[in-house]
Amino acid sequence: MTNDGVPAATREIADLLRDLSWNIHRKAPEITGIEPLPNTELAVLKHVLDNPGLTVTELARLMGLKQSNASAAVRTLAERGLVTRSSSPTDRRVSLLLPTEEARAQNEVIAHAWAGPIRAGIERLNAEQRAALEAASGALVALNRAMQTRG
Repeated sequence: MTNDGVPAATREIADLLRDLSWNIHRKAPEITGIEPLPNTELAVLKHVLDNPGLTVTELARLMGLKQSNASAAVRTLAERGLVTRSSSPTDRRVSLLLPTEEARAQNEVIAHAWAGPIRAGIERLNAEQRAALEAASGALVALNRAMQTRG
């Protein structure tokens, strides 16, 4: 146990994942031909690409953002031609967020650029370490989902 009551192993894993996240972000290359997006807009775009038809309220809840911050990010993405708003077929007062074709095309480039350094790092691991990562993938997915919910 640490001084704050958190088990030492949990603290070590949290610190490791924070450092890993920073290294992934730091190694992501500048992508030529695509105007760089701030992290929030990039994350919002990824959520809209993964979940077309979200409302801004659902997006904010999913990402743990204030509604005003989610709205501002969506507005920026719409101005860049990456996201459109469409009226809900069941309630015209509700706008659904949809990725544009440009967003889909850029998503492929961005995903490849971000995944490249990760794949290269994984390739430098030995077989036992790669197997351990594969075995932990379910837990990492669950952790990601848990972090996407408030509470």
